[in-house]
Amino acid sequence: MINAFVTRPLVKVLRIVDGEKKPHVGYIYEVMDRAKETIAKSSSMKKKEYNKAFGYIDRRWDCQLHKPLHALGYFLNMELHYDNPETSTCDEVIKSLYDRIARLNLDIETQDKIIIEIKLYRNAHGPFGLPATIRQRKTRSPSIKSFNTTI
Repeated sequence: MINAFVTRPLVKVLRIVDGEKKPHVGYIYEVMDRAKETIAKSSSMKKKEYNKAFGYIDRRWDCQLHKPLHALGYFLNMELHYDNPETSTCDEVIKSLYDRIARLNLDIETQDKIIIEIKLYRNAHGPFGLPATIRQRKTRSPSIKSFNTTI
């Protein structure tokens, strides 16, 4: 039985994804993760019951929203990346990153340069560690000032 503990967070996700002000692709992963966390925390259901609901959610997620481009957007979203270091260690996200680089059909030298830049980005070194860059993590693209991922 699906109840309000499950439907409320999902309706919020649908409003965000399908609304007039579409969030940047880098937020879709985060919004879905927060919805599932909300369901698990606020639910009066037992773990077995909400895991069953997660099965339904994941099947829909896998066929419609779970795309490598969303994972890449999640990784490159500085607001989420630096607030949540797990974005740079998630196997699925990292695989999507390297798959996207490979699909660019760049020469090996350029791919190597990109990988060096990714390391700088992940560790907030070079231009990614400058005070101005750090201050703007939550206010510059791909962030959206008015976007709130609270579910």
